[in-house]
Parts: sequence; structure tokens; C-alpha cells
Amino acid sequence: MNFGVIGYGYWGPNVVRNLMSLEGSEVRAIAEISPAAQARARKAYPGVTVTASASEVISSPHIDVIAIVSPVWTHYELTKAALQNGKHVFVEKPFTSTAAQGEELINLAEQKNLKIMVDHTFLFTGAVKRIGQLIAEGALGNLYYYDSTRVNLGLFQHDINVLWDLAPHDLSIMDHLIKASPEAVVATGQGHLNGHEDVAFMTLYFPDKIIAHINVNWLSPVKVRTTLIGGEKRMIVWNDLEADEKVKVYDKGVKITSREGVYELLVSYRSGDMWSPQLEQVEALRQELSYFVECITTGREPFNNGCAGLRVIRMLEAASESMNRKGAFIRL
Repeated sequence: MNFGVIGYGYWGPNVVRNLMSLEGSEVRAIAEISPAAQARARKAYPGVTVTASASEVISSPHIDVIAIVSPVWTHYELTKAALQNGKHVFVEKPFTSTAAQGEELINLAEQKNLKIMVDHTFLFTGAVKRIGQLIAEGALGNLYYYDSTRVNLGLFQHDINVLWDLAPHDLSIMDHLIKASPEAVVATGQGHLNGHEDVAFMTLYFPDKIIAHINVNWLSPVKVRTTLIGGEKRMIVWNDLEADEKVKVYDKGVKITSREGVYELLVSYRSGDMWSPQLEQVEALRQELSYFVECITTGREPFNNGCAGLRVIRMLEAASESMNRKGAFIRL
């Protein structure tokens, strides 16, 4: 399967490297406007056509799939052009700048019988796969909350705020794990340096009393990637920066019983073992791209398709509206 890749900046080289190593796929062309990045691509892959023209790559009859690894504001036009030229599309997160754009692209792909995959890489990590298994098996019981801290110093984006840059990771993970759509969103944030919010907090309310909270920040002195998932039976701590025991399962919980009505509540705490499950050691991006090639070949619809990307965009749009209104309660 022949790929054309648009964008060879921060994430593009990883996409190209993995595609080149996959059996049954080959990168035929790379489009990149930066002369310095073009030079890096030519040096790394002398047999691949490198051009400044995205349209040249999109219109090539020798290419089956376009991988779009460029700024968010370019996603809609590039994806639309690729679909109109009969190409399947792999597009970096977030999917589009607006929900309306996402809906249009999904409809176009259906008309053309083409596949869209949104790059929600974390869904293919050993950690998220194992957490998903634990939830599906009922090991956590009824879910109570999802609480994530994703902070670091930079990288500052010039076209989107920190919510649109970092929160899609957690929103896509939540969408995949919780299996329910949020009913409302509240978000607050503040910008300090370049006109975009660089610190933001987002709360999502799901059915069955599940609540989710996301803390994203470009101004943190330390890098933190920690997620807590609480359930009725067990709780999970996922520290993505840990080298070995990334996921820890705690057999801890609280049980409340009542003898004579709500004023006589009895609270008991359960503290059992902690264990760290073995995780699949894989490069998530490689698995994701391999899965996309398989979906195109077999005709299967990827679970991280355009509709999954659209659900994330709708949450981000609601969060942006709430943030602009100083934390207003926005129903979805």
C-alpha cells in the first residue's frame, strides 16, 4: 500500500519511519514546506520523492493513502482534497477545527467508500489496552471517575490552545474506555504568553454519576502524565512516565451501609493488595498504522475513525464555549 505523507516536522518523521518498516506499506512521497525539514527527509529517505507541494502528493495516481501530519487548521482542506482524489486518510489529532468540518468529511468518505483514521495513538498502547481489558472484565466494578494530569513546559502551539493540543489524548482514551457520551462540560483556562490559553481545566459529566477531570498545562516546571481511574471495586493509577510499572491496580474502596436511614451511615474502608499487570511492549504508532492498513485491506471500519474523532471535537468545542463564558455549564 503506497502512502503519501504531508508534514515532516515533529511527528511526521515517526509516521514515515513506521510506515517504512511495515510489511506491505511504502512511503512514495513526502510533502513539506520547510527547506530544513525537506533536507532531513531527503537525507533519511533518498529514494522517496520530497516536494513542497501537498497537492502534488494528493493527486498522484501512484498513492493509495494520505497521512496528514500538519497543523490542525490544514486538516479539513487536505483531508477533503485527499478524499476527493480517492485516497484513504490517516489524520493527526485533533481531527478538524470544527464539528461541522468533521461531519462533512465523514459524509464525503462514506460517499467515496474510503476510510478515515484519526491518530489517537494512545489507544494502541499496552497501558490503555490493559486498562480496557480490566474495565471490560468488571475488575473495577462500576466506574466513578477519570482524573488526568497532562502538564509540561511547552511545546507552545501558535494555532490552538493547550486544551486542543493536549486534551484530545485523554478525551479519546475516555471515549474508548467509558463507552458512554458525556452529558455536559465545564472548562476554565487562562492565557499568559501568546493569546491562547496555556493552562486549562476541563470537567465532563457522564451518565451513571461518572465524572472526568482533565488538567492540561504548558507552563508546568515538571512533566507529569498521570491518570487515576476509580471504580466501585478497584482503582487504577497510570503513570505514563514510569519505565516499568506504568499501570498499578489498587484493591481499595469504600463501602457505605445504613442501619436506620441516611443519618446513621456506616463507612468502611477496604485496603487490599496492589499489583502491576504486565503490559504489551509495542510501539503504539506502528500498531496503529498496521491496523489501518489491515482495515483498508479487509474493509473493516477502524474504531478510531472519523466518528471517534468527531466525538472528541464536539467535546473540545463545548469546552471552548464554556471557557469563553468563564466556566459556564454546557450541555452536549
